[in-house]
Amino acid sequence: MEDLNLNENGLIPAIIQDDQTNQVLMLGYMNKEALEKTLEGPDVWFYSRSRQEMWHKGATSGNYLKVQSVMKDCENNSLLVRVKPMGPTCHTGNITCFYRKYPEED
Repeated sequence: MEDLNLNENGLIPAIIQDDQTNQVLMLGYMNKEALEKTLEGPDVWFYSRSRQEMWHKGATSGNYLKVQSVMKDCENNSLLVRVKPMGPTCHTGNITCFYRKYPEED
């Protein structure tokens, strides 16, 4: 983990992608502990910037993200986590958090 470029808050962005469909599901942030727990598996963990605490994705909703692989980018400053989702990823009930076009059309 020493080779990863964490930001000034000790976090690294993690893009979450469906391993089967290749659809981007969400973006979250991990600290060292969240990354360690994610690498141990079987589920993805994040660090919640708003709540300032660890977050086990799916612990409340049951919509866990099962880790398939973790990759780092060429500059060691972001992660790609390929997962098998156990239900919708977004808290709104959508499959992905990226369901709204920007800018929005009339």
